[in-house]
Amino acid sequence: MSTADAGMHASPPDPRERQVKQARLADWLDRHKLDGVMLWRRQNFAWVTCGRDNHIANNTPVGVACVVATRDGRRVCLANAIEAPRMRGEELAGTGIEVVSFPWHDGAAGTRAAREVIGGMKIATDSDDLCLGLPQVPHDFNELRWSLTDAEIGRYRTGARAAADAMEAACRALRPGMTEHEVAGELDQRIHAAGSNPLVTLVAADDRVARFRHPIPTDHKISHHVMLVTCAERAGLISCLTRFVHFGPLPAELKRRHQAVANVDAAVNLATRPGRTLGEVFVELQRAYAGEGFADEWQLHHQGGSTGYAPREAVAGPGSAVTVRENQAFAWNPSITGTKSEDTVLITSQGIEVLTRPGEGFPTLAGKSPAGELPRADILVL
Repeated sequence: MSTADAGMHASPPDPRERQVKQARLADWLDRHKLDGVMLWRRQNFAWVTCGRDNHIANNTPVGVACVVATRDGRRVCLANAIEAPRMRGEELAGTGIEVVSFPWHDGAAGTRAAREVIGGMKIATDSDDLCLGLPQVPHDFNELRWSLTDAEIGRYRTGARAAADAMEAACRALRPGMTEHEVAGELDQRIHAAGSNPLVTLVAADDRVARFRHPIPTDHKISHHVMLVTCAERAGLISCLTRFVHFGPLPAELKRRHQAVANVDAAVNLATRPGRTLGEVFVELQRAYAGEGFADEWQLHHQGGSTGYAPREAVAGPGSAVTVRENQAFAWNPSITGTKSEDTVLITSQGIEVLTRPGEGFPTLAGKSPAGELPRADILVL
């Protein structure tokens, strides 16, 4: 395949995005007295390459190629002879990133190639796959990903809309008697067809919704009530959302609980503002649960937190000192037994933008809080 035929990966990244990221990286390297980093982990590879992908197996956080990124702006990809042609011809086409190849069957050759690239530089790595004995990247490297650039926000909007549309199309396609595995297949197929990668798929039908907060799909068949959850990745950025479908008249108690959880969701999202700590926001969340008459439900499941290049970059909890950033993505997921509310939002100084907001024709309700109202996804009744 020629570079011209490489499809969506052929367009070069926005130079402004690369400039912002290089400035952040250079400052971080100076603080840690490093010359560069070697990035294998999927979220870091996607971040430093402005949305490119280095994964093959979906069950590992580490990809099959790495990028060495240095203080002076140099970028070199190291990949074995299996992966290098695709990296060069598709994934990294148009980025200006050099690709250095080594035999797939010769680990020593890979180590030598990496040492030639590194030379005398002081480099840290997020995964020492080439057995170089390099120090581990300090944990605060993750924070470089948190405040999104304009180009990243544009990609996020596209991926989030695609994920929400795929989710809601899957919801409309459900029928009583389908197994949870069949529901998961319906959802994942539509996520893939939209050009995204389902990293997490959870499905629960009927009593399993109330029994388990993290329900992987089973052979259980739907009778009346089903929950669908996805974390869908596109260009490295992850859209997290939950939707519900109910067959037949909605029970009054379920309707009451869903309104309550929507109110909690509105409260926590509207409380999330740049400069506040996650601990401060969590106090607002706990207060909202208590105000709805479900004071202890927050203890039964984590409540979400910031997202972006990981399903959760930071999980919020009582007393957390992590600070909310400008242009940071969040996915709060409050739950009350039997129901839940979750969307991916963008936090700005002007307010929030719900990136995975319900699409046209999907039911919504007003989440109500002392800080105001926020439209939330209602239960789809079929």
